[in-house]
Amino acid sequence: MSFEAHPVSAPDEALDADRARQAQRATWVSVAVNVVLTVLQITVGLISHAQSLVADGMHTLSDLLGDFLVLFASRHGASPADELHPYGHGRYETAASLVLGLVLAGVGAGFLLTAAVRLQSLESLPQLHPMALWMALLTLVGKEGLFRYMLAVAQRLRSPMLVANAWHARADAASSLVVAVGIGGSLLGYRFLEPLGAALVGFMILRMGAMLGYEALRELIDTGVQPDEVARIRETVTTTPGVIDVHELRTRRMAHRVLVDAHVRVDARISVSEGHRIAELARHRVRSRHEDVLDVLVHVDTEEDQMAALGRTLPGREALVAELDALLGDVPQAAPAVFHYVGERVEAEVYLPFEWCADTDRLAGLQQRLRDYGNGASSHWGQIALLCKIAP
Repeated sequence: MSFEAHPVSAPDEALDADRARQAQRATWVSVAVNVVLTVLQITVGLISHAQSLVADGMHTLSDLLGDFLVLFASRHGASPADELHPYGHGRYETAASLVLGLVLAGVGAGFLLTAAVRLQSLESLPQLHPMALWMALLTLVGKEGLFRYMLAVAQRLRSPMLVANAWHARADAASSLVVAVGIGGSLLGYRFLEPLGAALVGFMILRMGAMLGYEALRELIDTGVQPDEVARIRETVTTTPGVIDVHELRTRRMAHRVLVDAHVRVDARISVSEGHRIAELARHRVRSRHEDVLDVLVHVDTEEDQMAALGRTLPGREALVAELDALLGDVPQAAPAVFHYVGERVEAEVYLPFEWCADTDRLAGLQQRLRDYGNGASSHWGQIALLCKIAP
C-alpha cells in the first residue's frame, strides 16, 4: 500500500517566498555591480586597445544574463505546488543553472579561439594604455567583493543556483587577475602575455560552465543524494516505532530540497489504519529531522518483496468472502471478515455474535469443520480465527 506525499504546507510556502525575496535582492545587487563593470571594462578596453579587457567585459556581460536567469528562476521556482506541479517548481533553479553553464562554456570557448588567433599575430597587436591595468585591478576588487557577498547569501538560503552565481563571480575575479597580469606584462614588453591571459580566462570560463552544466544535468536525471545522507535518512525511518525493516530507499534532488521514497515492512497482522499511522509517523520523523527533505512517499509492505511475489496467485477478497460464506453456511457474522496474506497462505479472522458463541457445542462443530477444510480441501488457507464480538 502507498501513502502519497502531502501538498507543501502553508508555512513551507511562506518560507519559500521569503527565500525567493532574499535571493532576488542579492541578485539585484549583482546586476548593479555587473552593469557598472561591463560599461567600464568595454569602454576602457576599447580606448586602451586591451582586447583581454574587452573580453573580460563581455564575460561580465554574460554575468548579467546569468543574473536575469536567476531572477526568473527565483520568482517562478518559489511558486507554490499546484495540480500540474504537485512537488512545486524547484526545477526552475536547476534549469537556470544548466542554461548558465552552457552560456559560460560557449563564452569560454569563444575566448580561447580569439586568443589563439591573436597569439599568431603578436607583431600587429597595438600598444596598450596603462589605464587598462587600473581597470583590471578595479574589476578584480569589485568581483571578489561580490563573490563573498553572494556566497554568504547562498549558503544561508542553501540555494545551488545562488552558489553557482557566486562562484561565477569568483571565476570573474580570477579571470580579472589573469587579465591584470597579462596587461601588466604586456606593458613591460612581454606582448604575448596579454593574449595568453585572455586564453587562460577562456579556459577558466569553459571549465566552470562545464562543471555547472554537469551538476545541473545530474539533478535533472534524478541523481540521488550522497550515501552518508541516505544512511542518516535510513536510520531515521528504521527507528520509527512499528517499522521492522526498510528497503528500496530512493532519493532525488529538486533544487535545494530532497524527495524521498521508501518501502517499510510492518507486521502482517496489523490493521490498514495502523499501517497508515506508522507510515505517517515515518514521514513526519524524516521531514522534521532532515531539513532539506521536502516530502516522503512511504510504501508499506507486510513481508519481503520475494515472499510477496509468492502470494500473487492467492485469490482476492471477493473470492475469499464467497468461499468463506459457503463454508460457514447459516452461521451469522457480526462484522466483515479480516484477511491476512502471509507468505503463500491466507489467514482469516471471523467475527461471530456473542450469543452464538455461548453455544459451545455448535462452536466446537464449526471449529472442526473449518479445521478439516483448511487441512484438506484448500491449499491457500492458513489459520482461521473465530472471534466473539461483545460490543457494537
